[in-house]
Amino acid sequence: MAAAGAARIPQLAWDKVRPAPVVLVSGTEDFLAERAIGLLRDILRAEDSSLEVSDIAADAYAPGELATLASPSLFGEPRLVRVTGVEKCTDAFIAETLGYLEAPAADCYLMLRHAGGVRGKKLLDALRGGLGGGIEIACTEIKKESDKLDFVTAEFRTAGRRITAGAARALVAAFTEDLAELAAACRQLLADAGDEVTEATVERYYSGRVETNAFRVADTAIAGRHGEALVLLRHALASGADPVPIVAAFASKLRTMAKVAGARGSSGQLAQQFGLAPWQVDRAKRDLQGWTEDGLARGIQLLAETDAQVKGAGRDPVYALERMVNVVSARGAQP
Repeated sequence: MAAAGAARIPQLAWDKVRPAPVVLVSGTEDFLAERAIGLLRDILRAEDSSLEVSDIAADAYAPGELATLASPSLFGEPRLVRVTGVEKCTDAFIAETLGYLEAPAADCYLMLRHAGGVRGKKLLDALRGGLGGGIEIACTEIKKESDKLDFVTAEFRTAGRRITAGAARALVAAFTEDLAELAAACRQLLADAGDEVTEATVERYYSGRVETNAFRVADTAIAGRHGEALVLLRHALASGADPVPIVAAFASKLRTMAKVAGARGSSGQLAQQFGLAPWQVDRAKRDLQGWTEDGLARGIQLLAETDAQVKGAGRDPVYALERMVNVVSARGAQP
């Protein structure tokens, strides 16, 4: 398949979809593709409620189907023709769609969903080269924690609401394997929670999912409960948790502790000084009990090493995580 980066048509994110004679929705992330397709339909219906919507399965295409559905109707309503399975399309579909792109029908919007692979390359190359005057919505799979955090933040920003960084991390850790579930959790919080969603809010709503998440492992280790922390870590990994957000949770907690350690002032003053919520300052003060300055420094240094290990520098990320839990549970004491 031609690289999207070489395309001459506009390349847009899923939430920036807009009407065009042809809209190619590409990539392996089905959830984002469905969101883009639904958003396009909603935009077109908002422009004209008489919109006619038709569906074609490209892998079971009947010759003449596209021409029939794209043709102007008796009353001239706009048409949206949604085509799925373009990555499995028939030869007839390729030939007829290439012909259609030479002169797209007026007031008709053709949406092509291609989930990846080499099938239909000739059609995609023509479309990306500008034939038909289309756009492409690239829906690549979201794997990195940072991308998932950006997704959560965007969900709240679009709704005009705020979610704290800690709450976003907790949500991602609780729903790390399924983007659809993560989006559903965001929608529930937007519908039911207050103006600002905090880590405590996420804990209240999703305590069952968060019980063995990254932050629970970190909290238990920081409190010095070594055996319990290892059990939680192994359960989290067995449940499919990604090592990277686990390390990120430890880093977030220890860095907050380092900011608060030795600082003077009330919780409100320190919260304002460090850009934290007062409850985060109070929690960090409790977490610091039993820790020395050297132990905290040692723990933070080990976190940097563990982060590198789980991101490819080491051969055994599980061993690196268990070593991190061991040291943190001992409050940074030398082994």
